[in-house]
Amino acid sequence: MKKIVFVLMMLVSGMISAQTAKEIIDQNIEKSGGLTNWKLLNSIVLQGKLTLGINDSYPIKIFQQRPNLTKTVITINKKETAIEGYDGKKGYAMNYATNKIQEYPNYNAESFDTDFIDWENKGFEAKYLGKEKVGEIYCHKVELTKNVNKTIYYFDTKNYMLLKEVKSDETLSYSDYRKIGSLLMPFRIESSSQKKDSDYVMILNSVETNKALPANTFKF
Repeated sequence: MKKIVFVLMMLVSGMISAQTAKEIIDQNIEKSGGLTNWKLLNSIVLQGKLTLGINDSYPIKIFQQRPNLTKTVITINKKETAIEGYDGKKGYAMNYATNKIQEYPNYNAESFDTDFIDWENKGFEAKYLGKEKVGEIYCHKVELTKNVNKTIYYFDTKNYMLLKEVKSDETLSYSDYRKIGSLLMPFRIESSSQKKDSDYVMILNSVETNKALPANTFKF
């Protein structure tokens, strides 16, 4: 009898955790603009400044378009240089040994949407891990898992904005949320990793949504 009660308690606990995680994700989507508005977003152009290390700063532009087209361009010595992207068939990234853009046929293109947009249909499992502070802010901690891939998200308990995202090889921090049309987006993004060689801070000064992009935008 005790064993049956224990199993039932575990099942109920799992259901509550899953429901809580879903509710937190739903709150984030709703308070940042709503699912419909996020799905109506078809393209985005980000412009700002990328800082590597302490003093190395470069103007940066990021072009993204559904379903997974992307191109990142930085300006060095007044010359724009594409450093990474995906044209719909092949991926490209800068080979810093040769200082040339290189084609990667097996490039893993990221989805235009974040993983927690339609996470259930994408095959993710969500788990609520409780509350934890990010700096001085209490956050809901939610884990999304798919196969061996696991990401932990930290949502502000007051406004449900995403403040931190922890992946296996990288931690991303988001702040300075501003309204662009109907959507709230972070204008400051920080990346850190254990190796520290690829850490960066990106501060945006312009975000354009649903802009008609020329056909050659994603050519390399």
